[in-house]
Amino acid sequence: MPETVDQQAQQAPPAPPSSPGGRTYNGWARNDTLEDYSLRYAPKSFRRWTPYVVATTALGGIAYLADFAIGGSIAVSHGFSSALVAILTAALVIFLTGIPIAYYSAKYSIDMDLLTRGAGFGYLGSTLTSVIYASFTFIFFALEGSIMAQALELGLHIPLAVGYLICSLIILPLVVYGMTALSKMQVWTQPVWLVLMVAPFVSIAAQEPGKFAEFTHFAGDSPTGSGISMLGVGAGAGVALSLIAQIGEQVDYLRFMPDKSPENSRKWWGAVLSAGPGWVVLGAAKQIGGAFLAFYIVGSVGLAKANEPIQQYVHGFKTFAAPIALGLATFFVILSQIKINSTNAYSGSLSWSNFFSRLTHRHPGRVVYIFLNVGIALALMEGGVFGFLNTVLGFYSNVAIAWIGAVVADLVINKPLKLSPSYIEFKRAHLHHFNPVGFGSMLIASAVSIAAYFDAFGAYGKAFSPFIALFLAMVLSPLCAVLTKGRYYIARADGLDEPLLGPDGLPSAAVLNCSVCATDFERPDMAGCPFHQGAICSLCCSLEKDCHDACKTGGAAGPVHLGVPAVRAVD
Repeated sequence: MPETVDQQAQQAPPAPPSSPGGRTYNGWARNDTLEDYSLRYAPKSFRRWTPYVVATTALGGIAYLADFAIGGSIAVSHGFSSALVAILTAALVIFLTGIPIAYYSAKYSIDMDLLTRGAGFGYLGSTLTSVIYASFTFIFFALEGSIMAQALELGLHIPLAVGYLICSLIILPLVVYGMTALSKMQVWTQPVWLVLMVAPFVSIAAQEPGKFAEFTHFAGDSPTGSGISMLGVGAGAGVALSLIAQIGEQVDYLRFMPDKSPENSRKWWGAVLSAGPGWVVLGAAKQIGGAFLAFYIVGSVGLAKANEPIQQYVHGFKTFAAPIALGLATFFVILSQIKINSTNAYSGSLSWSNFFSRLTHRHPGRVVYIFLNVGIALALMEGGVFGFLNTVLGFYSNVAIAWIGAVVADLVINKPLKLSPSYIEFKRAHLHHFNPVGFGSMLIASAVSIAAYFDAFGAYGKAFSPFIALFLAMVLSPLCAVLTKGRYYIARADGLDEPLLGPDGLPSAAVLNCSVCATDFERPDMAGCPFHQGAICSLCCSLEKDCHDACKTGGAAGPVHLGVPAVRAVD
């Protein structure tokens, strides 16, 4: 028979002495609705949404129209056949690499940064990947904002420079309230967005079905025509593979999945697979759709503007709603960009929070970093980033895929072979600063692939540089794990007497009180701290400047068995 809450409290050892100074956080950082556990494990008590709501919210974020621009750009540059093979190849790679990341994030209720820490990068090693991920969010915020500004210019005659500012400011109120606000917005707008997205294709299929056959002969601006060119396939896939970091935005929502149980197992897996790697199924379809619409309108707007989504949808809506086509297209683009850029700004705020908390040992709250991320994106928009779409994304994909490849290799190779721990450890108290397994593999893989991108290995090396990065990261990670014997994963044992897992094998929902900030957190977020002589939450541990990692002095120290404050269970 399980012990009662009172029995647990009576049996718990006396509470350790309080921290001499204590720690307090400002209102933004203390407000869970605003903060969304940005630097922490997402506790069971906060994860009240159903798998359907979590999945719908995550998929709502892929309403972006950059897919249409990317698909159109690839088709214009390399022709139909090369574009199709490139898009499908990239989609397959993104889907397969997304499965383990989505699963581990949903299982352990952690975001991409915390997952990376424990998947071979170490506590400080993942600061670099936080910047890589943050770069993804502000690059795509800028691209999506540019698309929205194009719609404002065409539909409402607002100058681009002013449109960029409007596109940035309109996102801020939504993102401040995190998952609480975003889940409602995404769920209610998703049906409208889906109907508007497919409407032009249905209309064209009904009125001009022959256009789809003509599309297969579209050569665009390709010197090799509409046939397959391996250089075109590699270059096109490299652009599409820049989206591989999108899985990070998906798991920013999937970390709020409820615990998997026999009762919800089918729905749980359906939500994780559809909202995790499954985003790329719709993503690839949108890229192919963008390629088709670019072909469809090229005679009217020319090659230079054929990849602009606002142009694509104005002409698409004209096929069935000519009098209101411009207004309808403007509305659709604005709706799409609000849905995706709220996700870009949200995920960027999480990444910057993780990055700066480790470097500065300060955390003013996730909300502060929303303004930083949006500000960088606005600067890119004003600098005309949309005009360099293929170049920016082609270069970025080399770094992003090296990071994702190293993480995936740890999850699907190192863990099954017991070269790394079977669980994901994310707390500073238990991690080495750097783990050469993931961090080293990513650096080497990205360095070689970037060299290839800048013609070090010829034209084919440049075209397939992202695949070089993926291959090297996947091979180097287990090799480094063998060479280091996995000793850089865990710096010391847990140190708390309260078990990390409950009797059901899931993370324990028992609540401990942090001896530094005097706030209650669930067991997976807590560690034993010899410096403060008590339990400490992961955020207070991250922000501590005076301990100088005393708990890890001398390498992989043994456990520090500390008593814990009163323990109670949560519903």
